[in-house]
Amino acid sequence: MTAPDRPTTGADVLPVLRSLKEVAELVERDERLFVRWSRGPDADVEETAASTDDLTGLSMPGLSANPLHVEPWWQDRSTELWVARRLYDYSHLPREKGPGVRPWILVGREVGRGPDNEPLVRDVEPVGWIDEDVIGQAEREVAEQAARWGPLRRER
Repeated sequence: MTAPDRPTTGADVLPVLRSLKEVAELVERDERLFVRWSRGPDADVEETAASTDDLTGLSMPGLSANPLHVEPWWQDRSTELWVARRLYDYSHLPREKGPGVRPWILVGREVGRGPDNEPLVRDVEPVGWIDEDVIGQAEREVAEQAARWGPLRRER
C-alpha cells in the first residue's frame, strides 16, 4: 500500500488511503478487512475495545464494524463499486456521531453481531484511515448507477 501521508499525532499513526481504487485494491488482496466509523483506534482502545448499543446503553463484546470483502453473489462486478456502496451506506455516521468520527480499515476477529446485525470484532489491527475525498468518490460512484440509492439513514 502506498500512502505516504500519515496523521502526525497519537499512537495510531496509520497510512491514509486517498482513492476508491486504492481501497478496492486493498480489499482484493485481503478478505479479512472491515471498515469502522469512529474517532480511531486510540479512542476505541480507551473505550475498552467495545461498542455500546445506542438504544440500551449496553456494552457489546466487540467493536461495530462492517465487512469489506466482496460477496460471491457480486460475481465479476467492480470491486470499486462494491467498496463505494459499503462506504456510502454509512456515510451519515460522522454527522450523527459528531466531530472526529471518520472511517478506518482494520483486520479483526468477529465475535458476535450487533443490533443492526453488524459484525462485532476484537483483536483489532488497524490498517489505515480512509480519506474524506474517498467518501466523495464513493458518493459519485453510487450516483452514477441507474437505480436510486441512498445511505442507510434515509429521510422519512
